Amino acid sequence: MRTVLVIDDNPAVAQALALLFGLHDIRTLAAATPEQGLALLARERADLVIADMNFSADTTSGEDGTVLFRALRVQQPDLPVILLTAWTHLESAVQLVKAGAADYIGKPWDNDKLLATVENLLELAEATRERQRLQNEQRRRRERLAEQYDLRGIVFASDEMERVVELACRVARGDVRVLITGPNGAGKERIAEIVHANSSNRGGPFVAVNCGAIPSELIEAELFGAEAGAFTGAGRARTGRFETANGGTLFLDEIGNLPLAGQVKLLRVLETGQFEMLGSSRTRTAQVRVLSATNADLPVLIREGRFREDLYYRLNVIEIAVPPLADRPADILPLARHFLGDTLRLSDDAAAALLAHDWPGNVRELRNSIDRVKLLAREKIIAAAELSLPAPHRAPPQGEATRRDADHPNRDAIEASLREAGGNVSRAAHSLGLSRQALYRRMERFNLRPPGAG
Repeated sequence: MRTVLVIDDNPAVAQALALLFGLHDIRTLAAATPEQGLALLARERADLVIADMNFSADTTSGEDGTVLFRALRVQQPDLPVILLTAWTHLESAVQLVKAGAADYIGKPWDNDKLLATVENLLELAEATRERQRLQNEQRRRRERLAEQYDLRGIVFASDEMERVVELACRVARGDVRVLITGPNGAGKERIAEIVHANSSNRGGPFVAVNCGAIPSELIEAELFGAEAGAFTGAGRARTGRFETANGGTLFLDEIGNLPLAGQVKLLRVLETGQFEMLGSSRTRTAQVRVLSATNADLPVLIREGRFREDLYYRLNVIEIAVPPLADRPADILPLARHFLGDTLRLSDDAAAALLAHDWPGNVRELRNSIDRVKLLAREKIIAAAELSLPAPHRAPPQGEATRRDADHPNRDAIEASLREAGGNVSRAAHSLGLSRQALYRRMERFNLRPPGAG
C-alpha cells in the first residue's frame, strides 16, 4: 500500500492528513520529532515524507526543517520530501527545493492541491522504483553476460544491442555460419570478433577481409592465394586469406560486393573445405569458420542476379542484425564518453547535441567526431559548438522537442503552467519539461510565486 510519513510536532496535522489520505487508499505514518521520523523510516518503508519546517518552540527560521531534510537525504537519497512551510520561512523551503526537495506546501494547505501533489509524487515514486528495478535487472543480466562470455570490450547500454550481443554469444559455440547485417559503421566487425572470441576455434586467427575494398580482378587471389606469375604483377606466390585463417575465423565484410566468379569459388569452399590457388592445380584444404557481413539487401541482389541464392543460404544459417546508432540512442553517450577517455567531459549542451544528431555514419562517425574534438578541444569540458555537428534532420522522440523548446520558458509560459497545475510546482515543471529546481530558478528570476503560496 502507498505510504506517507508525516513528521510534525502538531498531532492535529498528522491526524488531518491521515484522514485525508485514508479516503484515497494512502497509508499514513506519523512522527512528532525528526528523531522519531528518522527512526520510523529506518524500520518501515515510506514512499513520501511530509515534514514540518520547525520543531523548536518559538522558532520560525526553518533551520529544524533544513537539518531534517539533510538527514533524510543521507538516509534515503531518492525519497521525495514535501515541506510544510509558513511565510516566515518560505525562503528556506525554496532553497531546500532547489537542493532537491520535491515541493513545499504553505500552511494552512488546500486539501485538493496537497492531495494532487501527493498523488503525483507517489506516481513518480512508483515509476522511479519500477525504473530502478528494470535497471538493476538489466545490470545483472549484463554482468552475467560479461562473466560467461568474452565481450571484447564492447560498449553498449541499449536493450537493442544487448539482444545483438547475447545472440552473438549464443551462436558462437555452434559450428554454424553467421551473416551479420546492418549499415556501415554500426559495429558489424566487433560482433564478428565476439563470435570468434567465444567459439571453439578462438585460439586460431581472426582474419578480416573487406570484399568491397579489393578490386574484383584481385578478389580470388586475395581469398584463395596465387602462384607466382598467375596474373600480371604477381611476381611471387601469395598466401590467400583462407589459408591464413586456417584453424580460426575468416570474416568476409561487404560480402555483397563479391563478384560472381568469386562467389562460385567461395560456395565450393563452404561445401567441401577445398580450394585451389590461382595458377595452381593442387587442391588445398582449410578448416575455417566463415562469418560474413553486409550492408546490402542480399535478397534484392539475388533477384537482380548479382548474388547467388545458394551462396546466400550457405552464409545465412543465422542472421544477426545490428541496428543503426540512430535506433539505439541509449548507446550514444556511453560510446562518446568511452571514446573521450578520462581527461575530457561532455557539457550538457554537447550531450544534447550528440543525442539530437542522426549519425548516418553510425558508431564510426561518432568516433571520428570525438577523435576530432579531442585534438581541437581547448578546455576539459566539451561544448556543443566544438563538436561541429550539423543541425538535426530527424524528428526528435515524442516529448523531446517540447523539452528543448522549454529550455528557457518566458514569464507568461511559467505563469500559465502554474495556473493549469493549480499551483503545483512539480506538475508545472513536468508540463514545461523542466526539473523542479530549474523551474524554481526561473520563478525566482521573474519574482513569481505559485498561486496560493504563503
